[in-house]
Amino acid sequence: MNFVLWIATGLLALIALIGGISKTFISKEKLAQSPGGGWVLDFNVVFLRFLGILEILAALGLILPAVVDIFPILVPVTAVCWVLLMIGAIITHLRHGDAKPVVANIIYLLLAVFIAWGRFGPMSFSG
Repeated sequence: MNFVLWIATGLLALIALIGGISKTFISKEKLAQSPGGGWVLDFNVVFLRFLGILEILAALGLILPAVVDIFPILVPVTAVCWVLLMIGAIITHLRHGDAKPVVANIIYLLLAVFIAWGRFGPMSFSG
């Protein structure tokens, strides 16, 4: 179970890192041209960069606390925060009528729920 949780955490961290880097360093116009990217036109660049930085921090928060064994409770806390972020993403994509990104967001949300459940519960770092 611990191994599966690490795989799920690594996968979600990679997804968060890729999303964060793209929102932080790719122009708003180029993001809007990507499939399912029309939502970015509703937000200013500062907000998009803020989301990107949050996603990069989420990637770090999913991995580093457990690896360095400093406040490993931050791993499931970060997963819960990711769930909240994905709820926002789902609502945003639904408002734009983009079904494909919603499917991906639901998968990412479920992955984060699994990580939070596992790290708060049976495979917590405290036990």
